[in-house]
Amino acid sequence: MRFVDLGLIKLPEALRRQQETVLRIADQDGPETVYLLEHPHVFTTGRLGKEENLLAKSDWNGTSIEPISINRGGDVTYHGPGQLVGYLHLDLRRRHRDVHLFLRNLESSLIRTVKRLGVRAFRRQGLTGVWSDQGKLASIGVGVSRWITMHGFALNIHTDLRYFQLINPCGLTNCPMTSLSRLLDRSVSMGEVKGLFQKCFQETFRN
Repeated sequence: MRFVDLGLIKLPEALRRQQETVLRIADQDGPETVYLLEHPHVFTTGRLGKEENLLAKSDWNGTSIEPISINRGGDVTYHGPGQLVGYLHLDLRRRHRDVHLFLRNLESSLIRTVKRLGVRAFRRQGLTGVWSDQGKLASIGVGVSRWITMHGFALNIHTDLRYFQLINPCGLTNCPMTSLSRLLDRSVSMGEVKGLFQKCFQETFRN
């Protein structure tokens, strides 16, 4: 398994890299790969996206909001600077062909990551993602092609949380969002979290 730090990258380029990586792994021509990155401001909507979950047509700067539809599960979400995005490409053909197990393990790796920073996080029954006592901390939405996973998670580090007020995050009404910096009342570096996540992810997936 390899981890690749893409830094700040636009969504279309990241999608292209994902598609190429999925094909290589499916053809047994490349290793399982985890991309860690940030996106410029962008809204995306998954296969279950509903128009009513977009609450505004533009932000407070007058910039129009036009979500990009992508082939992941879930509804509308926001990505932006200060948010750690992980695109995960694992071969489920040798991981029990179990998407639900993959999702639960991904949640566990995120919960373990933030615990090492001193944040208590947990699951909510019947929902996918990671929560804290003060709101949702990480959103998860994945796709699977030829039993190779794609897309992944978005963990709020020092994200501008105002953007979540423009949507029903993941289709959930009255869903406050929070970040590690807010919960810890200090600046949390992206590099620190990337390193911790890589360790916790490898420990969880044992590979």
